Amino acid sequence: QVPLVESGGGLVQSGGSLRLSCAASGRTFSPYAMGWFRQAPGKERDFVVAVSNNGNSAYYADSVKARFTISRHDAKNTVYLQMNSLKPEDTAVYFCAAHLRPYPSDYAPTTESAYDYWGQGTQVTVSS
Repeated sequence: QVPLVESGGGLVQSGGSLRLSCAASGRTFSPYAMGWFRQAPGKERDFVVAVSNNGNSAYYADSVKARFTISRHDAKNTVYLQMNSLKPEDTAVYFCAAHLRPYPSDYAPTTESAYDYWGQGTQVTVSS
């Protein structure tokens, strides 16, 4: 098990910024590719962004490119999601997820089913 705890969500005005954090405990963080997904009310959970376990590659959904940035700090067992220029359509519960890789690589999954562990989510609400 890799317990994941998200934080940093909240209410922000359109155009504002938030930084989400996802902290892992219990295991070494570095073998895991990390992803963020989000689920808006009444909708399915969608991919947002993922970062490889070596930190060299990141993959973004088109809807967040140039606005969101993922980063990881392995010494702190934490992955961050910096969200800028937020829009009302970014309103959702944001989940982080961990995908175990057997060796360092540039790969990070963009599909929900590939992830092994999930956090409980943090609410982000963007007002217009």
